[in-house]
Amino acid sequence: MTLPRTHRDDVLIAAAGLACGLLLWSFGLYTQGPADRRPDGPVVLLPLLAVTVPALVRRTMPRTALAVATVAVLADQFTRGNLLTVVMFADIVYAAVVYGRPASARRIPVITGLITIAVTLGFLAWYRDPEALLVGVVTALLTFFPALTGAVVRNHRQAADTARLRAEQTALLAEMDRREAVIAERSRMARELHDMVANHLSAIAIHSTAALSLDDPATSRDALGVIRENSVDGLAEMRRLIGLLRDTSGHDEPAAAPTLDGLEALVRQAGANGSASGLTFRLVDGRSPGRDVPAPVELAAYRIVQESLTNALKHADAGAVTVALRSAPGHGLTVEVTSPFGARRGPRAPGSGAGLVGMRERIALLGGVFEAGPAPGCPGGPEGIWRVRAELPVAEDDKEPSA
Repeated sequence: MTLPRTHRDDVLIAAAGLACGLLLWSFGLYTQGPADRRPDGPVVLLPLLAVTVPALVRRTMPRTALAVATVAVLADQFTRGNLLTVVMFADIVYAAVVYGRPASARRIPVITGLITIAVTLGFLAWYRDPEALLVGVVTALLTFFPALTGAVVRNHRQAADTARLRAEQTALLAEMDRREAVIAERSRMARELHDMVANHLSAIAIHSTAALSLDDPATSRDALGVIRENSVDGLAEMRRLIGLLRDTSGHDEPAAAPTLDGLEALVRQAGANGSASGLTFRLVDGRSPGRDVPAPVELAAYRIVQESLTNALKHADAGAVTVALRSAPGHGLTVEVTSPFGARRGPRAPGSGAGLVGMRERIALLGGVFEAGPAPGCPGGPEGIWRVRAELPVAEDDKEPSA
């Protein structure tokens, strides 16, 4: 069995109490008068020494310390008495409530209160003199009030610990929210980067491969022209993205975000990029006139068309690529892109598979429906087509007023 380690403050308290008690004893100062015919001399020091020992373990063994100190203070009443004996006993009562178990902390103030009442009533019945109330006051000062003070201190400490724990939990939740926000922002910027730059880089890869594989100066010159045009456009898109990253105004999207009105130019550019692969591009705008859509829906539709055209440049067989837009009251905006699906002939650019993932994420954030995959071709057309279809909800109260 290993004894508990004594706290440094407890050693100081016990040593100071013993030293002061010895000093009072050396001066002949007692708590009981000589008329009481009680023993004095070295006998008075026995209760003092008995209460000093539990003072050393007032934090580590509070219940044991209180039991021993109670016996010591009762023994002190049969001698001339030493003031430091009762003072150290009061301190041990306080420590038993502050450092003891929760059950002890609840019971000790109640028990000491009952003892105070019982002592007061007992001495009143014995002496039949109002001065007996002073005995009750002294008993309360030595037992009840130290226990009550300890209960107040313990409650304050528990409240402080609870507040500290709540603050730590709040900080942890804030850190988790911050990390989730950072991850979400990284995913959003990754989609933007992929959608803005992949189209131009795919065209550059296709035309550079064609220029290297064909020994025709005119074809090489045309391919270099397309490469230069896509390089300039890709650089402009990169600069716009960098401007968005540097913007500290707090806007989610830059002011020059692409809109559906720019689809015609996007399809025309795709036609120039896909001419080397035998691809033709067509835009069918079936939207209801005068129906505006929210900016997030418009941006998502534009990015879906842009990524679908990029995938067509990379993987579609020679033929017609159709971009169709439809909108109707209560049905939102529907975007559909179809391209020939088959064995690709001629140069092609490698793909990473991130395009479809980005489109699904965009539609999921808006609560829409997304489908992508092969489908049977129309009679007289290619044997199979690759179809990308997205349904974007547009609530009536979310529509932006037309300019």
